[in-house]
Amino acid sequence: MKYPFFASFIMFCLWLLYTLHRQRSKEANSDKDFWKREAAANSTRRKSLDNLDYIRIPFEALPMDTLADDPAVAEYHETLRELSKEPIVNFTGISNTDLKLMYGAPNIDILSRYDQRYTVLVRTLQNFAQTLYDKGYLDEACRILEFSVSTRTDISATYKLLATIYREKGETEKIAGLIPVAKELNSSLSKHIVAALEEFLPQ
Repeated sequence: MKYPFFASFIMFCLWLLYTLHRQRSKEANSDKDFWKREAAANSTRRKSLDNLDYIRIPFEALPMDTLADDPAVAEYHETLRELSKEPIVNFTGISNTDLKLMYGAPNIDILSRYDQRYTVLVRTLQNFAQTLYDKGYLDEACRILEFSVSTRTDISATYKLLATIYREKGETEKIAGLIPVAKELNSSLSKHIVAALEEFLPQ
C-alpha cells in the first residue's frame, strides 16, 4: 500500500517543481519585458503636449453661490480656483512607462503633476457634492457630480451619490446612462462601479 502512495507523492512533487519553474520563467520574462520597455521609454524624446485632453473647470455651470459662506464649501471653492490656474489631465490607468513612451521621458514630471491635480480635483468635487447633498441641495450636488463623471473619474462614491440623486428625483433612466460610462473607464474599479450602479436600477 505504501508504493502507490509514494509514487503519487513523487508525481505531486514533480508537478509542483514544474509549476514553480514555469511560474518563475513567466516572472523572469515579465521582468525582462518591463525593463526593455522602461529602457525604451527613458530614451524617448520630448513630444508636444498641445493635444492632451486638458480639463477646464466650468465655474459658470457649478453652484458656486450655494452655501458660499460655509467654511467647508469655501475651502472647496479655494481649492478649485487654485487648480484652475494650472493644467489638469486625467491619466488614470496609464503607467509612467507608458506616459514616457507616449510623450517623452523629459515630460514625465510635468505629466505627473497634471495627473496629481486631477486626483485633487475629483476628490474635491466629491466632497463638495456630498456636502451640498447632505444639506438638501440635490440639484446643485447633481451638477457637480455630472461634471466629475464627464472627466471620467473612477471614484465609486461619485457614481453612487449621483445614482442616489437620480433615484430620489425619479430619473432612474439616467442611472442606466452612467453604466456605459463606467464600463469604458480605464480603471481597475470599472467593474466595481458598474456592479454598484446596476444595484440602483429598478428590478
